[in-house]
Amino acid sequence: MKLTLKLAALYNILWGAWVVLFPNHFFKLVGMETLNHPMVWQGMGLVIGVYGLGYWWASYNPIKHWPIVAVGFLGKIFGPIGFFYNYFSETVPLQFIYTLITNDFIWWIPFFLILKKVHQETNWKLS
Repeated sequence: MKLTLKLAALYNILWGAWVVLFPNHFFKLVGMETLNHPMVWQGMGLVIGVYGLGYWWASYNPIKHWPIVAVGFLGKIFGPIGFFYNYFSETVPLQFIYTLITNDFIWWIPFFLILKKVHQETNWKLS
């Protein structure tokens, strides 16, 4: 659990920094049109980076800090739902799915397993 959260933390911090510092780079890599207002994408990078800080802190005691993991897991579920809704509404191109692979999909099982372990050990006690 601790290693998973540290890896997620490092990934999120690096990804967030990349998006904040180079907001058009992802779009150029996948052949998408760059944004008119890159600060919106940079704001997303900031949020993802801050999640990384939360994962790092949670890694010291995943059982105690399970709500941070739960919030992250929910984001990793709702993000793809939002993508597919917008993709099928034809408001976002398929190339955007590349962000979901590394930001969301690869973390589903590890985060689920952490939360399952927390449930087994605590039955979701908040203290």
